[in-house]
Amino acid sequence: MSNMINGAEALIKSLICEGVDLVFGYPGGAIIPVYDKLYDYTSQLKHILVRHEQGATHAAQGYARATGKTGVVIVTSGPAATNVITGLSDALMDSTPLVVITGQVASSLLGSDAFQETDVVGIVHPVTKWAVQIRRAEDIPAAVARAFYIANNGRPGPVVLDIAKDAQVGMVDWHHEVCDYIRSYLPVPEINDADISEAARLLNHAERPMILSGHGVMIAEAEKELQMLAEKADIPVAATLLGLSTMPSDHPLYKGMLGMHGNIGPNYNTNRADVILAIGMRFDDRVTGRLDAYAPDAKIIHIDIDSSEFNKNVRAALTVHADAKQALEALLPKINQTRRTDWLDSFTPCEEVEMEKVIKPEVHPEEGLMKMGEVVDRVSRAFHDRAIGVTDVGQNQMFGSRYFRYTEPRSLLTSGGLGTMGFGLPAAIGAKMGCPDRQVVLFVGDGGFQMTIQELGTILEYGTAVKIVLLNNNFLGNVRQWQQLFFNGRFSQTPMINPDFVAIAAAYGIPAENVDDRSQLDAAIDRMVKSDTAYMLNVNIDPTDMIFPMIPLGAAVDEMIINANEKFELSN
Repeated sequence: MSNMINGAEALIKSLICEGVDLVFGYPGGAIIPVYDKLYDYTSQLKHILVRHEQGATHAAQGYARATGKTGVVIVTSGPAATNVITGLSDALMDSTPLVVITGQVASSLLGSDAFQETDVVGIVHPVTKWAVQIRRAEDIPAAVARAFYIANNGRPGPVVLDIAKDAQVGMVDWHHEVCDYIRSYLPVPEINDADISEAARLLNHAERPMILSGHGVMIAEAEKELQMLAEKADIPVAATLLGLSTMPSDHPLYKGMLGMHGNIGPNYNTNRADVILAIGMRFDDRVTGRLDAYAPDAKIIHIDIDSSEFNKNVRAALTVHADAKQALEALLPKINQTRRTDWLDSFTPCEEVEMEKVIKPEVHPEEGLMKMGEVVDRVSRAFHDRAIGVTDVGQNQMFGSRYFRYTEPRSLLTSGGLGTMGFGLPAAIGAKMGCPDRQVVLFVGDGGFQMTIQELGTILEYGTAVKIVLLNNNFLGNVRQWQQLFFNGRFSQTPMINPDFVAIAAAYGIPAENVDDRSQLDAAIDRMVKSDTAYMLNVNIDPTDMIFPMIPLGAAVDEMIINANEKFELSN
């Protein structure tokens, strides 16, 4: 039976068949046929009109990271397509599944420098898992099915479908295409039993093992298996930035965050461990510090679904090419039940120094201007550590990552690999739309907020109840910190003259208030938490506040500084 429809409608129906019920986008000339057909499917496919195409990609990322589903974006050609490049790059580095659909000029005009024509596939090729241009309506259903399969299988990532305008208006005898196999693409490798047995042998004979939990644990939904393994073998767990919330922050075996601004204990003991089990992580330079001084005494077991990460930065004693959940399920029965009291106790002196020298002065300052850490801590407590925290990039990101606490997976969303200022606001909107029953709170700096501030219009239009904590120090704070520590306090182009953020929020119909003094903070947070709508606190932060501990560039992971004048040392 013939089911002749145009390519635009075939695209919409294919998206619905893939389980998509929410898309983010912005219309334009080369994608109008799709938007015209979208008009007929509003009961099945909700479209979120963002205020900038970059905002669409970050909102789709927030949606994907909070839900585990594939985020979908629809934009037009030319500048719209180039505006999604940042989001694509961010999604590729952070393994976030996106399907981005761009309009394109008619195929007869390709290569003629037609109005709003760009070589989209050529431009996005380095920052996508797959990109294809579609010139015929009959190719749309199969391309959509293939796009979703690639985006969300194996190591997730972004895919681009660039659809010429004549493909959108051409006719196709539509039927739903299913893609569950692509020749030469094996997204989930078969586990090698010998590798699992060797990993178990190394862990069972270890005296000072550590687990490093990365984003791959979250992607594989292996949080339960991670916790079971750690508890069975009494192994301390630390998380990468993107691995945060793979273990509850109050779990006794969870020792904190790794990396440049991570916790002292896991960084210090990385260089004292004898076996390190690294799961779904890529040994980023912000985690390893100086490579030739990283984990010198440890045999490293590296589990990852992407074999290109093996031995790229850090040499492993054993690589396990596998899905994290499947690998941990296979490993669990082979692990001995044991207790490692002395090894776990070795974290305590580090924690005591960090509490006394870093956390107490930051979270419980006795006087002076407000600190970012104390604000994040109080907000987290007010939400009973059950909200989804989203950060932008900069000091707000590091303070948010250190002091926001969580009890559930997928509770800390941030831009890791690319470090995209402007990520936070649209990502928080996407996270809230994906998880409407959870509170979503954004920690953002005054610099990053202004990069995508127009997305307050999206909140206005859809009533998205995102809570915004603007940590305002009138500086590009992270750059200022580096200038203070390493460039003799020469604050070149980092001070900022800011607008009246509360007035701007009011213009978008968002309740907001200035918090200028510590005495106002708790009451303001309480009003924000109790609000049923979006709410913004513009919190006046000490401009000299700096994020510590810190591993300076070129230093080893155990060569941390704990304030501007003091290196970390353990007294004997």
